[in-house]
Amino acid sequence: MNRFPAEFADLLTPRGRRVLDGRDRRARGAIAPGRPAFIALDGMVDPGKARAAGALLERAMAPTLAAMTRAIPPESITRQTRNHEERLIKTVRVRTAPLERRGSRAWAAAERIGLIEMTDSDTWRQFAQAVAGRALDPDCGRQVLRYGPGDYSGPHTDHYPEDPAARGGYVDLHLSLGSPGLARQFLVYARKGHFSEMVDVNTLGGITVYRLPFWHYTTPLQPLRPGRGARRWVVLGTFLYG
Repeated sequence: MNRFPAEFADLLTPRGRRVLDGRDRRARGAIAPGRPAFIALDGMVDPGKARAAGALLERAMAPTLAAMTRAIPPESITRQTRNHEERLIKTVRVRTAPLERRGSRAWAAAERIGLIEMTDSDTWRQFAQAVAGRALDPDCGRQVLRYGPGDYSGPHTDHYPEDPAARGGYVDLHLSLGSPGLARQFLVYARKGHFSEMVDVNTLGGITVYRLPFWHYTTPLQPLRPGRGARRWVVLGTFLYG
């Protein structure tokens, strides 16, 4: 694969097409208000195409990635003055390329391989819309991430109360492209006030859809063996409500 298809639908399996068309009972409106805020869907993208897409991202996008690192601040312990009153900011370690500026190196690389065109396609939005159960804005934010061994994202909500367009909620769609050397990585999320739900996101062509904000975190990526090039690429789309 040298380019992503112009339409996201062309990556999908027959089951993925059923989700896109609103014919999958489990996925249709699965994260609509009043329902769980998260769903993981396996078998959405043909495995061969998913492997080729991950290899394409590795060739074209890896040189454009920047480290996003925010460690636990020591003062979260040293400045604590009362028992059991810990406060933790969002911590993270991953490599990423936000695709926001048309003149950026990452944007140019993503445009060359058709990633911008695919994430602008009607079927990219329609897939998220089918799972969200409501109209979404045709413009979407986009980002690529690459998790390597030990990379993770700590507990956070993805809430933006200072942004008028996003403060009432929005939808994220993640296309997950794992690698053969990856053993496991989990998404843990809250339901009814507790981190009680967990799903393995180590998938080759799986899709997760989020109705944000809600509490969640991604566990450290664990390779099968050290030094085997384990990684997980994520193509992320963010949609405001239409």
